[in-house]
Amino acid sequence: MDDVVSLIDVRASYEGERHATLAGVTLSVAPREQLAITGPNGAGKTTILEVINGLLPIASGTVRTLGQEVTLASHRLRTQIAYVPQNLFFPPDTPFLVRDVVLTARFGKTDTRRLSSAEERRRIDRSLKAVGISDLGGRPVGRLSGGQQRKTLLARALAQEAKLLLLDEPTANLDPDAKQEVADLVALVRRELGAAAVVVSHETGPLLDASDRTVAVDAGRVVAETRLGDRVSTLSR
Repeated sequence: MDDVVSLIDVRASYEGERHATLAGVTLSVAPREQLAITGPNGAGKTTILEVINGLLPIASGTVRTLGQEVTLASHRLRTQIAYVPQNLFFPPDTPFLVRDVVLTARFGKTDTRRLSSAEERRRIDRSLKAVGISDLGGRPVGRLSGGQQRKTLLARALAQEAKLLLLDEPTANLDPDAKQEVADLVALVRRELGAAAVVVSHETGPLLDASDRTVAVDAGRVVAETRLGDRVSTLSR
């Protein structure tokens, strides 16, 4: 089976920057695999997610996601990708309920006239229940804790029926219990959807421990790779 993600010698930079943010990145993600990307700030971790999702044009190389070559115009492809950006928190005055946020996952997936149908309501209810926030559906999303907001975004990914999860620092600024809960929910969403995941993190913890493989990035290049079996054997010595 083809890789879910394939980057070959990808070079990319943000507008106005003289130096490449990605300086020749090659990596892949297999079906159902969870890949963790680690490295210092400014190493290019978030940039990798953006090129996988077609949000940043590349200068050279090849990016294929879910079997398609990625461009800025890959709008339909992005309906199959659940992307949780870094530090995405809703301010207290955000005028949307939790249920509304989860419902946005269905935009582009179904006819807008069907968004209020009984079938779509049941889908949203199932997603909220799966991540344990059925009782929060009618709450303003900005009034939730950081951990509850992350659960909302994972419920959204579930409702989206995404084939690929891109998670940028999903456990940042959470306490240890909340980090474990998010890691468990990512595993649940992946299992429910049969999806692959790419997780960016600068810290160790349960989400990295659950990853099948870890690549370390520095100065826009992949500098090391570790598989789960290698980590387990090292820890058991």
